[in-house]
Amino acid sequence: METILLTLYVLVWPVIVLAVLGILVKGFIVDWRQARRDGESLI
Repeated sequence: METILLTLYVLVWPVIVLAVLGILVKGFIVDWRQARRDGESLI
């Protein structure tokens, strides 16, 4: 039982990291499209 819990714990971290990365990338793309639409620089 302990091995299964440890395995699940180790496998959950990449899923959490992928979700956070997806949220950050989505926000970047939304801001980038808005800046292009407004004719402004993203920086």
